[in-house]
Amino acid sequence: MLNNAILFLLQTLLGLLTLAFLLRFYFQLTKVSFQTQAAQMIVTLTNFAVKPLRRIVPSALKLDLSTLLLAYMTQLVLTVCLLWLKGFPILIVGNKIWFVILGVSLIGVISMSLSIFLYAVLLQAILSWINPYTPIAPILNNLTYPVLHFMRKFVPQAANFDLSPLVFILAAQLLLTTVLIPLENNLLLTL
Repeated sequence: MLNNAILFLLQTLLGLLTLAFLLRFYFQLTKVSFQTQAAQMIVTLTNFAVKPLRRIVPSALKLDLSTLLLAYMTQLVLTVCLLWLKGFPILIVGNKIWFVILGVSLIGVISMSLSIFLYAVLLQAILSWINPYTPIAPILNNLTYPVLHFMRKFVPQAANFDLSPLVFILAAQLLLTTVLIPLENNLLLTL
């Protein structure tokens, strides 16, 4: 019972930390204004790790690699801790297992990244009907613009109704359920 509580706490805390690092990375990538309260909260929550790592890992091609690396490392720690708490003998098995753990962690980061955009598009679509002038609207617009702009090239409007959010949501869910989740499960079965 205590083991389940620890698993829950680890998944929640490290999952939220990974989410915060990824949001900071994507906010910078999509040029979300850091003057908003939500962006300032993300910066405040992640500065403890991002600032020291930036001294070691430089940015490249206008990408904040230190923040992305922190998201991956947090996911890696989460994967190792979950396996260890579930009774998997991590220290006894060979080196081959670490490639699987690295792969599972990478899939976790990719899945969470896709989920960020999926829920941002969904929330933006709902808010556009309910209250398009909410304070979070500019953040969602900046975050989802690159994805929806790309989708609009292939998805025509239907009677002045933009179907690109719906197509993106369906494509993201399809990618998650048919590729990423089965791939992660297959990697975990090799353990």
